[in-house]
Amino acid sequence: MEVKVVLLTGGSSGIGAATAHLLASNGMKVYCGSRRGTIDQPQEGIVPLQLDVNDSAGTEALVKKIVEAEGRLDAVVCCAGNGIYGPVEGTLEQEVRDQFETTYFGAFKSIQACLPVFRKQGFGRIITVTSVMAVLQLPFQAFYASAKAALLSLSQSLSMELRGTGIQCCSILPGDVATGFTAARRLTKAGADENSPYKERMEKNLKKIEHDELHGMEATVIAGSILKQLKKKNMDVRVVPRFDYKMISLLVRILPVKFVLFMLSSLYN
Repeated sequence: MEVKVVLLTGGSSGIGAATAHLLASNGMKVYCGSRRGTIDQPQEGIVPLQLDVNDSAGTEALVKKIVEAEGRLDAVVCCAGNGIYGPVEGTLEQEVRDQFETTYFGAFKSIQACLPVFRKQGFGRIITVTSVMAVLQLPFQAFYASAKAALLSLSQSLSMELRGTGIQCCSILPGDVATGFTAARRLTKAGADENSPYKERMEKNLKKIEHDELHGMEATVIAGSILKQLKKKNMDVRVVPRFDYKMISLLVRILPVKFVLFMLSSLYN
């Protein structure tokens, strides 16, 4: 079956919006969910809808609405996410829960809502947008990296569970991307503490991270990777866009962990 109808979460801006535009330009109808219920640039083929991925009942109702309108739902693309920044020491439990609520549980709930439809059809595509930080951790971003790693693990485990059903899973692991995510990143209470023993290191670390992000690849590069997977007969289980990030991800997997952490600590501390 060809992918024609897509539910996309986190589509109001950034990678989500870029993906919605590209999919619609390639003949797909994209139901673009976000908390704002809008998209940066309206386009034929994109239906903006208000969606809070933390609301299971609301997500299930939206999936039902799409199927009633279209008679099908071919794919779900999970782009919704958030980011917090700060040291492990002093970060509040609720701050960590908020990180996981949207980034991990939001995707989990969206996928769960779509699975019965996909199973009934005998066809479906599930794409989660994680991060290279799922496999390449950095200091002071432990919780963002943990949430993305959990999402990657979910996708890979699910791909095995769905073997033989006609439903496929793929995780996209972007590196640095120039989007509004940089400005939207929230400091934890400990991260904003002027008296923190980590203050100088955090300032240096965050300055480098923000520089790398603001000079990173365009969101359209990630959108192109998502489109390519949706058009493939057999999706890849894990995709790292752009050659340099592919090589970095490969080196992280084959080099001694202690050496990798030493090098990253030298660069980001």
